[in-house]
Amino acid sequence: MRRRTSPRHLPAAPGGAPGRRGPAHPAPARCRRRVRRRQPHHPRPPDGLPEANLFDQPELERLLRKNLAGHPSVTLLSGHQVTHLAQDADHVTVTVQPADGQEQQQTILAAYAVGCDGANSIVRRSIGSAQRPLGFQQRWLVVDIRSPAEFGAWDGVHQLCDPTRALTYMRIGPDRYRFEIRLRDDENPADFADLARLRTLIDPWAGAARDDQLEILRRTEYTFRACVADTWRDRRILIAGDAAHLTPPFIGQGMCAGIRDATNLAWKLAATLDGHARAPLLDSYQAERRPHAEALIKLAVLLGKAMTGGGTTAATVRRAVLAVIRNVPAVAAKVLDATSPPLRGPLVDKRLAGKAQGTLLPLARTGPGGVLIDRLLGSGFAVVATTGTDLPEPAGRLPLTRVFIEPATRLADWLDDLDACWALIRPDRTVYAVGRTPAALPSALAALHRDLTGADE
Repeated sequence: MRRRTSPRHLPAAPGGAPGRRGPAHPAPARCRRRVRRRQPHHPRPPDGLPEANLFDQPELERLLRKNLAGHPSVTLLSGHQVTHLAQDADHVTVTVQPADGQEQQQTILAAYAVGCDGANSIVRRSIGSAQRPLGFQQRWLVVDIRSPAEFGAWDGVHQLCDPTRALTYMRIGPDRYRFEIRLRDDENPADFADLARLRTLIDPWAGAARDDQLEILRRTEYTFRACVADTWRDRRILIAGDAAHLTPPFIGQGMCAGIRDATNLAWKLAATLDGHARAPLLDSYQAERRPHAEALIKLAVLLGKAMTGGGTTAATVRRAVLAVIRNVPAVAAKVLDATSPPLRGPLVDKRLAGKAQGTLLPLARTGPGGVLIDRLLGSGFAVVATTGTDLPEPAGRLPLTRVFIEPATRLADWLDDLDACWALIRPDRTVYAVGRTPAALPSALAALHRDLTGADE
């Protein structure tokens, strides 16, 4: 998954399809005109990786489960549910039971437990954490369709900004399509059980397909909410993902936020268990992740209200404004730039220059074979330096990977822009420190040791 995403242009609406009944309520002309509006295409970055990834999440989950089979240290209990959690000074005790109730419950003893168990998290409730609403709740119908037909629409994300019927469309696979349709107060998913009724909404995109080419895989109501939990850790029990925060999907950051939680927490748990850090390090998880997640949730709420809020007057103003600013290069670049906000917290060195503080190491290719930098850094701390930098040997026990960057590359330019010859990178790829000279590295490593252990080396 890329560290950046960018919205794309809206497509032209396809015409109606022969061999089926016409829609009972054709889409109004103003709706069709809005669908034809286009936003500028955002080019690929120099590394050639896509700016955004659209995929079927269940397929990703199948790949993750398949990958787990190659890790003997991992036991996956599918079809089980957690019924109880308890903790003492040394362990967490988790009681699990098969969801069908046919087998005996079992008890698992662990050093730590992380609840990634969704919006209705039992783990969150077990630590007495409450969700704090952030002012957004809407009901939407999510429809997944399989079709061999080509819809003839652009393959990115399309957003219909209609206050009376907001709608999102995207292609998520070779023959998979998703529609997210805002429900009105007097509607429910059963109202769209009939394909003819559903087609009145999706035909601006799916109109080229016959009825027998549209297989409805899922038709489910979701409540898009915005909230964040007030407590993410109680001693040895923590929460992450939707258990810790919920966001509307308007900027595509829901699963991304969960991945950021995991990458932020995983290395801190590993360092604690391996003896490289003390347990108080885990307090930095919420201190860093909650403000970051909340900032993106509020951005999604703002964008959602901008796209779907107001009445006829607001829609008229929105169309007029978008028609102008979409052609202003500086504005378009700002809108399409979805760089993750800087991280703030106790493990982000406030002495760093503004360009580096809390930012991520760019995901770029390096070396003769054009290898992604992530492949070279490993899973621990690393120093990225320009070739020829004479880095001193670290004095501590913390494992440290060194990667040297060739000149005239994207990463070399990045270091030069920071007026640095090296950067100390955390396992979650956040910049911890940068230095103008090799002699500055030992003091940065000493500060890192204090942050991890609370003691001097």
